[in-house]
Amino acid sequence: MVRFSYQVQRTSEAMFYFCSQNCQEHHLRAKSLSECSRCESSFELLYAYQQMNLDGVTHQFCSENCRREMLEDIANRQKKMKKIAVLNQKGGTGKTTTSVNVSAALAQMGKRVLLVDFDAQSNVGVSLGLSSPRTISDVLLNDAHPADCIVNVSENFDAIISSTSLSSVEADLVRVQEGRNRILSHRMTPVTNYDVVILDCSPSLNVLNLNTLTYADHILIPVSCDYLSLVGVRNIMRTLRKINEVLLSQVDVIGVVPTFYGLSEQCTMETMRSLKAFFKEKVLHPIRVDPALRQAPMHKQTIFEYAPESDGAHDYYNLARQLMASLDENDAVNSDSKAKAEANK
Repeated sequence: MVRFSYQVQRTSEAMFYFCSQNCQEHHLRAKSLSECSRCESSFELLYAYQQMNLDGVTHQFCSENCRREMLEDIANRQKKMKKIAVLNQKGGTGKTTTSVNVSAALAQMGKRVLLVDFDAQSNVGVSLGLSSPRTISDVLLNDAHPADCIVNVSENFDAIISSTSLSSVEADLVRVQEGRNRILSHRMTPVTNYDVVILDCSPSLNVLNLNTLTYADHILIPVSCDYLSLVGVRNIMRTLRKINEVLLSQVDVIGVVPTFYGLSEQCTMETMRSLKAFFKEKVLHPIRVDPALRQAPMHKQTIFEYAPESDGAHDYYNLARQLMASLDENDAVNSDSKAKAEANK
């Protein structure tokens, strides 16, 4: 029976009743306790180390051990996260189309995907109908947390778009005296909760692309079936040698994607012959000429939303499957190499 005022407590969520002062005190203590992000136990937040911002979310830890285990998990997730730069120094090869639709295909396969636009033309945002007050420019120069710039596209699929301000960001980065090619790697360190990060690069060799190549583990090269696109590939290979030798950052070509396949039979045959002679098994599933691929961005959709039964949708889904198989194969080779190294020790 309610007899005293302390036995009733009203909040915006509910009404609470207490049979005794002990029960009321227990309730008040429980409301002030925090839940450990690691072991889910309740504890009183007392020290600075017990709270940390990760992936844009504040986590709380009941002990140093829980905090250390969480950091180890994050480090492991970072190692498993695949970072792929989509690049060709020649324009018009289908980089953005490939970036958007490979990302969408991977998301359909259940992978958590983040697509980042590094072109000042902001074609990713235009193609998907995205807008955001914060862009990749804020991440690079304004110390914005990447999580604050992320826009959700669909299930498993997020993006960080760009804007015309990226051109001025490039000019500012050029003036940085030390570590300018590693700024992206530093700023993207908190991003750990994705399986794959796709970087849509501009068709040029600039400080922004050097940042993406230093951050990325792999490079995916779309090559349109014409001679000039092959010239762009040669330029990329020279760039990669420079990065691997001078910047001491290892990035490998995970695959080459023939685009606009079948537009001209003679050019297609010559391009495929040249690509296979140089890249061999790294030449991936070609993307056939399909009007739906050009029409989908007009409707702010991926090819899987706009025309799921089209040649373009089938080609990009097959490409994504082939790409994941190549990444898994690389992981297996690296694991075998590490195991042999440990055995030799």
